[in-house]
Amino acid sequence: MKRKTILSGMRPTGKLHLGNYVGVLANWIKLQDEYRCFFEVADWHAITTEYEHTEHIAEDSLEVVLDWLAAGIDPEKSVVFIQSDIKEHAELHLLLSMLITVARLERNPTLKEQARDLELGENITYGHLGYPVLQAADILAYKADAVPVGEDQLPHLEITRELARRFNMLYGDVFPEPEPLLTEFARLPGLDAKRMSKSLGNAILISDPPDVIMKRVASAITDPEKIYMGDAGHPDICTIFAYHRRFNAEATGEIKSTCVAGTRGCVNCKKEVGRAIADFLAPMRERRKALEADPESVKRTIERGRERAREVACATMADVRKAMGLGG
Repeated sequence: MKRKTILSGMRPTGKLHLGNYVGVLANWIKLQDEYRCFFEVADWHAITTEYEHTEHIAEDSLEVVLDWLAAGIDPEKSVVFIQSDIKEHAELHLLLSMLITVARLERNPTLKEQARDLELGENITYGHLGYPVLQAADILAYKADAVPVGEDQLPHLEITRELARRFNMLYGDVFPEPEPLLTEFARLPGLDAKRMSKSLGNAILISDPPDVIMKRVASAITDPEKIYMGDAGHPDICTIFAYHRRFNAEATGEIKSTCVAGTRGCVNCKKEVGRAIADFLAPMRERRKALEADPESVKRTIERGRERAREVACATMADVRKAMGLGG
């Protein structure tokens, strides 16, 4: 039985952090054994909000690929590619943009949130307004059957589904209507208990060496009510305990009981989880070092991904042009 196809991606943010691994990469690694996977570095999407600072995008894209491969994305199982290498995305984006109204795009709740958070006011660009259409082109170029999303991302996918339906109604069946592959994306708090983000300076990177991990974990916020060794702790509100649950799970029962009893100190607790995180990341660090020492192999992986992705995208565009009666 033919495996179903999924498409997912990340913007090129440079080196990835533990939140990226727990929230997305760990799920991707499992999916590649069940689905025909296309994973894209969405560098054109990065320009929707960073159009004035594009000089770092190529380097950041390479860093993302390095972390993907180091974490366990297997280019023999999955197609790894850079979005801008596949020009067919842009052509399909143009054609799909004719099938959706400005009013529909302006109702996108995520756009409203971004405009508010970035304080854009009336300064939303044409490309930013239409990024869900480019996202739809990314997905439909590979005739994806499903897209891994969280509940908060369903409005994005609905625009893709609407465009697939409208195209098929007007020109004939070309695209499957991609289903949401609802995923409970795990959340890992940053060192300050806020959302983990490099821009907030509260992240542990996948590529961090053990000494840096230990230093960063030592700075983490813990239970504010546990000040002295004998104080009873509240592990369920403690960032360090959240790390224990993810990277030192077999010891969480003892850690929780001793913390609540006031017999566990925060300094030693941080050292223990710091070592656990460093040990967990050790194989990834070693794989990344090997990849960094062999840049030609990484280049070949990206080139092969481009060839495989473009083969599929070109076939899709041939179907699109035929259905629409276009030349080329």
